[in-house]
Amino acid sequence: MKFSLPVVVSIFATCMPCVADASTCYGTVGKGRLSGGVQLPPQGVNFAAYSSTGVEMGRTYVHDQVRQVMLEAYANVRTTLPDRTYVYGETGLAHGGPIPPHRTHQAGLSVDFMVPVLDDADRSVPMPSSPANKFGYALEFDDQGRIPGYRIDFDAMAEQLYQISMTSRRYGLTIARVIFDPRLAERLFNSSRHGAELQRILPFMKERPWIRHDEHYHVDFGLSCRPLRDYHG
Repeated sequence: MKFSLPVVVSIFATCMPCVADASTCYGTVGKGRLSGGVQLPPQGVNFAAYSSTGVEMGRTYVHDQVRQVMLEAYANVRTTLPDRTYVYGETGLAHGGPIPPHRTHQAGLSVDFMVPVLDDADRSVPMPSSPANKFGYALEFDDQGRIPGYRIDFDAMAEQLYQISMTSRRYGLTIARVIFDPRLAERLFNSSRHGAELQRILPFMKERPWIRHDEHYHVDFGLSCRPLRDYHG
């Protein structure tokens, strides 16, 4: 997995606030649609998509305000943690609607972020992704956040969530929900720089999720969407 295009992505992220909103969400993340959806860049200086196949299949579209938040947050993390590498997972379809197997991801406001990992040499590397492990979604981390050869980088995860939270406010978004395995969330809160603050400012789902969410953390952004009945795409 390559990380390049530093000049293009940097300029693109810097200029995004100048672009008028083009997206409209309808309904809810669990029953919704999207018009004017935009696709996330497949890669940037410190991030990449979970799968080129997923990108080609059109499973990485979001509301344009969500894209603005994500790109600016990645740019901010380059300043605070310049040696960290991130991977984002599935987001949604160009026009929203159901995207199996997800229960949500229907209005352009849901993003899966794959957990950042360190290898056995303490290097920040992309999470392993291949068809054999369902592009990362089939990996199973233990309660310490480990799989053979890798461990979750809780500091990098906390920094990203903090930057996303701060940046969202600039674009009129809130964080409506964060889903992450409760036992691993406790390690996040207790062992990372922003952990205690994240526990206070972000709405982590307290119930055990329908799937573990150990290899990724799911974020639902909050935005006032139009009624689903208004969608005529």
